[in-house]
Amino acid sequence: MDLVELAFIPSPSRGVLYLGPVPLRGYAFCIIIGVFVAVWLGNKRWVARGGRAGTVADIAVWAVPFGLVGGRLYHVITDYELYFSEGRDWVDAFKVWEGGLGIWGAIALGAVGAWIGCRRRGIPLPAYADAVAPGIAFAQAIGRWGNWFNQELYGRPTDLPWAVKITSSTDGRVPGTYHPTFLYESLWCIGVALLVIWADRRFKLGHGRAFALYVAAYCVGRFWIEYMRVDDAHHILGLRLNNWTAMFVFLLAVVYIVLSARMRPGREEIVEPGASDGADGEAAGTEKKADVTEPSDKSDESKSDESKPGESESESKSNGEPEKAAVEEPTGSEPEKEPETESAKKS
Repeated sequence: MDLVELAFIPSPSRGVLYLGPVPLRGYAFCIIIGVFVAVWLGNKRWVARGGRAGTVADIAVWAVPFGLVGGRLYHVITDYELYFSEGRDWVDAFKVWEGGLGIWGAIALGAVGAWIGCRRRGIPLPAYADAVAPGIAFAQAIGRWGNWFNQELYGRPTDLPWAVKITSSTDGRVPGTYHPTFLYESLWCIGVALLVIWADRRFKLGHGRAFALYVAAYCVGRFWIEYMRVDDAHHILGLRLNNWTAMFVFLLAVVYIVLSARMRPGREEIVEPGASDGADGEAAGTEKKADVTEPSDKSDESKSDESKPGESESESKSNGEPEKAAVEEPTGSEPEKEPETESAKKS
C-alpha cells in the first residue's frame, strides 16, 4: 500500500521560471510549442497536397491570434464569476498566461482568422483545415501540459499510481492526489491526430472532412474527460456546460461529414491556385534550356567543320573532280623538270 501511495505524478513546485528579469511561464511555453508543431506538420501536409511551402505559416499569422482571443473570450464568458464577481479584479481577464483558454472559442474564432488568411490567398478554407487538423490535435496534446504547470483542471480524488499530486491550496484547491485529466486529454488528442492521419490516407478525405473527423473524435474524448473534472463549472440538467457543447459540436461534425461526402465526394485536385503552375513552369524552363543546348552543340559541330576548310575542299574536289586533282598533283610536285627537259632538247 505504501508503494501505491508513493506512486503519483508530482506537480511542479512553481509554474514560472525566471531567465533574469524575463518570466518563462510553463503554460505559455506549452502553447507556443504546440503552435510551432501545428504549423510544421500542417506545412508538410499542405505541400504534400500540392500547395506552396510557407502558406500554412502565412495563414497561421491570422488564425493564431484570432484563436487565442476566441479561446480567452469563451473562458471569460463561461466563467465570468472568476473575474467580475465581488472581490475579483476584472483586469485578470486579460492575463492569458495564467491559464484559461476554451478550445471551443479558440477553434471557432481561429477559423474566422484562417478564413481571412485563406481568402487573401485565394485558397479554399476546407482544404486548409484538412491539412492542419492533425497538427491542431498535437498542439492540444502539448498545450494540456500547461494545466499541469498551473495545477488546474484535474479530476476526482484517486489513489491510482498515475494520479497527479496537487500541492497548491490557492483558489479553493485541496492538496491531494487526483485523476490527471490533463494527461488523459493529452493522450486522447494524440490518438485523434493519428486517427485523422490514417483516415486521410486510407479514404482520401477532402473538402473539410478530415477536420470534421478531428472535431468529432475530440468531442467524444472531451465528453468523458469533462465528466471526470471537479473544478467549478455551470451545469445544465445535471451535466457540465462543456458536456453539452461537446455533444452539440459532435453532431454538427458528423452531419457535415455525411452531407459533404454526398455533395462533394473525393478530394480537391488543386488546393492552391498557381502552385502547380509554378512547378510546371520550372519543368518547362528546364526543357527549354535543354532545347537550347542541343542546337548549340550542333552549331559547335558546324563551326568545327568550318574551321577545317582544307579538308572539306579536298574532300569535295576528290569526290567531284577526280581527274583535275590528278593533273594538279604532278604539276605541283615536279616544277623544275620541265625547264631541264627543254634545255636538254636545245643542246
